Amino acid sequence: MATMTDPPSEGFRISQLIYDTRYRSITIQVVAFILIMAGLVWLVDNTIHNLSVLGKDFNFGFLGQRSGYDINQRLVEYSNNSTHGRAALVGILNTLLVAVLGCITATVLGVIAGVLRLSNNWVISKLMTVYVEGFRNIPLLLWIIVIFAVMTEGTPQPRDFREGGTASMIAFESVAVSNRGIYIPNIVFTRSLGGNETAEVDGATQVVPAAAPVDWFLVLALIVGGVFVARFIERKATATQEATGVRPPGTFWKKLGVIVLPTLILFVILGATLDVPRIGGFNFTGGIQLRNSLIALWFALSLYTGAFIAEIVRGGILAVSKGQTEAAFALGLRPSRTMNLVILPQAMRVIIPPLISQYLNLTKNSSLAIAVGYMDVRSTLGGITINQTGRELEGMLLLGLFYLVTSLVISGALNLYNNSVKLKER
Repeated sequence: MATMTDPPSEGFRISQLIYDTRYRSITIQVVAFILIMAGLVWLVDNTIHNLSVLGKDFNFGFLGQRSGYDINQRLVEYSNNSTHGRAALVGILNTLLVAVLGCITATVLGVIAGVLRLSNNWVISKLMTVYVEGFRNIPLLLWIIVIFAVMTEGTPQPRDFREGGTASMIAFESVAVSNRGIYIPNIVFTRSLGGNETAEVDGATQVVPAAAPVDWFLVLALIVGGVFVARFIERKATATQEATGVRPPGTFWKKLGVIVLPTLILFVILGATLDVPRIGGFNFTGGIQLRNSLIALWFALSLYTGAFIAEIVRGGILAVSKGQTEAAFALGLRPSRTMNLVILPQAMRVIIPPLISQYLNLTKNSSLAIAVGYMDVRSTLGGITINQTGRELEGMLLLGLFYLVTSLVISGALNLYNNSVKLKER
């Protein structure tokens, strides 16, 4: 009786790495990886060799050297005796400040302009069209310079705010708009979790609260924690409403309370007071000075990017089926409620991906601050520090790493949000 047996299997052959589709893709990837790594090794070796020919080495010790230059706008303590690393930190914080302010303002302007462009009111629609087409078709650098010139040449001097002068402060005599910038009130703590320290105040030694960043960090932590608790209260109220048909009363006040009350209590503990700017001598004293360079960069980035966001929002709204609007109207919802509750939530799935690119562009476009003298990280680490130390390679690598990390954090955070609002398929 004859039996059927499996044919003997052939052993592995080297030619299968090229001709066998099971192994060909792996072979190509391994070869490409080896070539890329070899290119990187050659590039690093060639760079080190060229530096040695010039009598240089590759190190970041320059960050500990004395900087020797001043920075006019800063969020942390700094002087010309500080290190280049401290100067880089000040520049990084300045960049993040204008990026955060710009993203928030541009989003608000873009959403409003995008919605109003679809308005049935002809005048409003055309005004928004003029704004969008005007700002996005003129280079950003020109808008930065124009706004800076208006702030510098079209506003009064500090001396005009003296008694009997031609200018006056606004917002209950607490805000001054001058050619040196905008002066706003500042929150000052009379007590600090960092203890007290001695300082020279008007020629006399006094005990003052230590400048403890932990105070403001705790304030920020309370606000962020309150927002998360408020979201939990909102989700719980929504779940109760879906289960019973009745929404728990006082949900809004509960959310407002968990955000505001802990912060107010902390302010009372720290003895928070309001330091209002006042004219003294040739300039204002007290308060916070927002320099014209910061204002120009902030406004220009917001208006310019807001024009692009407006078109993104308009496209996202138009991508929602018209039947959604008609169904909402049939249920008796007003146009404003329809937009907030029906249209925009669905349009966000279309808006978020291109919105990420606009946030990244705004953050990187902040490097144009050098045109108006705003000391961002491009001007400190990527400018004066490199010129003084001659460490152009190390400085540019750190500068590129900062923009890379910042961009990845922004895109990662918005991608997480995008995943939370996208359609869930079964």
